[in-house]
Amino acid sequence: MINSMAYANDIFMQSTGVRILVVADEMLARAGLASLLTDQRGVKVVGQADGKSLEGELEIYQPDILVWDVGMGGVLSVFPDDVPAIALVADGTVASQVRGLGVEGVLPRDASPKLIVSAMTAVMQGLVVVDPSFAAALSTPRAVSDSSEQVGQIDVTPRELEVLRQLAQGTSNKAIAYELDISEHTVKFHVNSLMTKLDARNRTEAVVIATRTGLIPL
Repeated sequence: MINSMAYANDIFMQSTGVRILVVADEMLARAGLASLLTDQRGVKVVGQADGKSLEGELEIYQPDILVWDVGMGGVLSVFPDDVPAIALVADGTVASQVRGLGVEGVLPRDASPKLIVSAMTAVMQGLVVVDPSFAAALSTPRAVSDSSEQVGQIDVTPRELEVLRQLAQGTSNKAIAYELDISEHTVKFHVNSLMTKLDARNRTEAVVIATRTGLIPL
């Protein structure tokens, strides 16, 4: 009997269309990781990014998947929700943080290139891959804040406020992109940023919280 995962991995490895964007704050970490992954069959490193300008890099390189070495630079406050990712982390605390951002694959920083590629195979099939060493750290459920207790001004950019007002009208991402003359990918990035800043689980909750905190009028 053919093992389904092994078969899927073989198909994946034969593919030449898997485009990887390597993300890391440290230049040496980016270069080293890119070099290791370049040697793996069936994948192509199309670019490198430091995480500070990730939105622009995604537009340029159009990757199929991200491989993000979290390192010591801290966790990104906003992570794209439309590109699957593998995060390489130092400990369980960081593993919990990146899973909270929706990152599908979480491995140790010293994971082998073959293990990273295997995790990519699973993640690109819609699975979640977490190294067993982080299981204990991820077993504690994330606390859900009460939006009614949020006080003070929430720091949103003028563009995010424009997107938020469109969300309040029930406008789709495609329509928002047309209305604001930006790409649909950029709209998704702003929506994800808003949900993070407002601690909202979905678009509707983001609008409710924004209304309660005075960001948009009733």
